[in-house]
Amino acid sequence: MKLIVGLGNPGSKYVGTRHNVGFDVVDTLARRAAIDLSREKFHAGYGDGMVRQERVVLLKPTTFMNRSGDAVLAAGRFYRLEKEDLLVVLDDLALPLGQIRVRPQGSAGSHNGLQNIIDRIGFHDFTRLRVGIGRPLGIPANFVLTRFAEDERPLIEKATDTAADAAECWLTDGLETVMNKYNRKTEEQTEPE
Repeated sequence: MKLIVGLGNPGSKYVGTRHNVGFDVVDTLARRAAIDLSREKFHAGYGDGMVRQERVVLLKPTTFMNRSGDAVLAAGRFYRLEKEDLLVVLDDLALPLGQIRVRPQGSAGSHNGLQNIIDRIGFHDFTRLRVGIGRPLGIPANFVLTRFAEDERPLIEKATDTAADAAECWLTDGLETVMNKYNRKTEEQTEPE
C-alpha cells in the first residue's frame, strides 16, 4: 500500500490556484484510475484503488495547507505505512513554471504545508514531488493564492499530467527511476545552445 498526498486548500474559492497544484495532480491520478475521492476520513477527502497494478490511497487534506500534517499522520497510522510508502505532491515557488522535481528528502523551504507534515510525522525523509508554479513579483503568500494566467494554463496542465505520470512511475518503478526520468528541464525551459 502506498499513500499519495496532494497538498492544497479545500473549497471552491481555491480551485485552480497555484497552491492547489497538488490537489490537481491527485485529481488527475484519480480520474485515470477511476478512484472516487468523495469519502471523508483522516481530515481529508480520499479514495483507494489500483494504479498500474499497485494498491494506493489518494489523499487531499481538508485541513487547509498549514495543517496538512494532521491528515498525513492519521492516514499513515491507519494504514501502518512506512516512510518509503509516502509521496507528497506540492507546489514550488523556486521551480520555473511547469517544471517538476522529485526528491527523496529535504527541508520544507518556505512551504508551510510541507513543514507541518514534517513536524507532525516526525521525519523528513519521504518522497516529495514538486511542481513549479513560477516566481512571484510580489508577496509569495498572495501569489500562491492566485490563479494561473491564460497563457500559463497550457504549461501547468501539461505539468499536472507529467507529475501524475511521475507519481505512477514512483509507484511501479521506484524512486531512483522516477528521479532519473523526470528530474530534467522540459524543452520549453532548456536554453538553446
